[in-house]
Order: sequence, then C-alpha cells, then structure tokens
Amino acid sequence: DRFWQNLRRAVGWNVQYAGAVEPQRRLAPHAHFAIRGTIPRALVRQVAAATYHQVWWPSVEQRVYEPATAPQWDADAACYTDPTTGRLLPSWDDALDLVDADPDADPVHVVRFGVQVDAKGVLAGTKDADRCVGYITKYLTKQAADCHDVTTSRQRAHLERLWQELRHTPCSERCANWLLYGVQPKKARPGLRPGNCKNKVHKRETLGIGGRRVLISRQWSGKTLTDHRADRREWVKALLGVTTAADTAPAGGEQRHAWELAKPTDPDVAPLGHRVLRAISERIQWRAQLDAARRNQPPPDVSATATTQEGAA
Repeated sequence: DRFWQNLRRAVGWNVQYAGAVEPQRRLAPHAHFAIRGTIPRALVRQVAAATYHQVWWPSVEQRVYEPATAPQWDADAACYTDPTTGRLLPSWDDALDLVDADPDADPVHVVRFGVQVDAKGVLAGTKDADRCVGYITKYLTKQAADCHDVTTSRQRAHLERLWQELRHTPCSERCANWLLYGVQPKKARPGLRPGNCKNKVHKRETLGIGGRRVLISRQWSGKTLTDHRADRREWVKALLGVTTAADTAPAGGEQRHAWELAKPTDPDVAPLGHRVLRAISERIQWRAQLDAARRNQPPPDVSATATTQEGAA
C-alpha cells in the first residue's frame, strides 16, 4: 500500500494495478504486478528504493520468558503477572510510552523492497501480454506452501527454523507472544497462550505471508462485482453453448416464474446436510463440464485492458 501511494504521488495520477504475492524458494515474499498505463522504468525503481515501512514496538531482541513458564493471568488484578514474583507486567500503552521516552530507540522492524525490480512494457494482443498474464496469475489459486516443493534436507531445515521463529514472534499489538517479552498485549484477556496465536501469519503453511496474497486496485477494470459476475456467466454459457429461457424470451414478455427464498420450515426443503452435499455434487459436475468444454475449444478473449506494464519487486 505504501508503494502504491508513493507511486501515485510521483506520477501525478491514480495508478491502477493487479497482481499477486508469492514466496520464492528461499521463502522471501516476491510480488508480480501489472500496471495500466506507461511509467518510466527508472521512476518505478526510484519509488521502490524510496519506499519503506517502520514498526515502532517494544523490543523483541531477547525473550524474558519461555512458553512453558509464560506469565499467568491474575483475575483479581485483571492482568498478567510474573509466574515467580507475581509482579504485574507493563501494559501495552506503558510499554509504548517507554519507547517514546527513549531518545536512542530504533524501530523493531523496517520493511523495504529488495534490490531486484524488473519493469517491462507490455502491449495487448502480443505473445508477451499472454505470457505476462500467465506469469502474474499462476499463483492465484495456490496456497503459499504449495508454490514450491520442499525436496532437500537443507530446505526442510530452513523451513523449520523460519517457522519456529515465526511461532514466537509477535504479529500484532494483540498477539499473545508479547507475554514472552514481558509485555501485556493490547486489550489483554485471560487464556492467551504464547506460541499458539491463531493468526495465519504464524502458520507453517503461510510462513509470514499473513495478509492478502491477491492484490488489486478498486478501479483496475472499471467494473463492479455485479458486472464481473454477469461477464463470467455469459462466458460460461458461450463456452458450453447453452441458452436459458431468459435469453430466448421476447422483449416485454410476461415472466413465467416467480422466485422467493425457501424457509427451513417448508415441507419440500431437504435437511441442511443433504443440501450441502447436493451443492457440492452440482459444483463438481459443473467443473467437469467446464473443463471438458475448455479442452474442446479455446476460451474466448476476456482481457479487460488494452495495455499493461508489469513490475516485479
């Protein structure tokens, strides 16, 4: 978000983008984006080099406690205390005040882009455009852990070390892992267990990529979600070669059916479990029919852009 803010300020117009974030083999996040319009490549590199984000939190350089000896909740004081001395842990606001009062304090994290920024111009209707679209979208339907296979002992050791580190690193102001560093999380409550934060940034499958992986600006295509659903429905119907009564009904004709939501108490409504299984079965049949139609004929061109520019950081 900070990069797009800076880029828009630098070029002076509302840059629109679409892309995805995926981990490299070394598990560092890597981004691929398409930008509508033309921007000098040198400017893209300058903005990427100048973009950073600082996180001003209490220090996490050294743990005060271990998960097995984490602070305990004191119901009378309504806060966490030292398991040995019973001393109250400083609140989140008090810990931030100490950071503000320290003239030599440094941010806990400073996030920057790497040195590799590859910006290329792409014209619609060329082989490069199809390759660009495929390159950007190939990870859209994958989980972060599925992008690369772990095949060597060195890769497994690296993944395990990174995961163990992420398990006990605070991910937000309310993360239970702050108890390991002698600080109460913001809005602390009983039952917090360091090393067991439920946020997906700590999970082995995400490895730190806890936010949205598919990123797109609001005005990228100039269409609403309703427009996209209608386009997708027409694309599927054209691919399958089917028509509906609404397609063949004369203009201004009377509607033959009336639709209303069924109620759970209606006698012809099946139990919830049956309805779920039927919906899954229908989806599987639709997917099989769509895949078969795709194999028989190439899909139509549904590109929403005339020109794009790809930038990978």
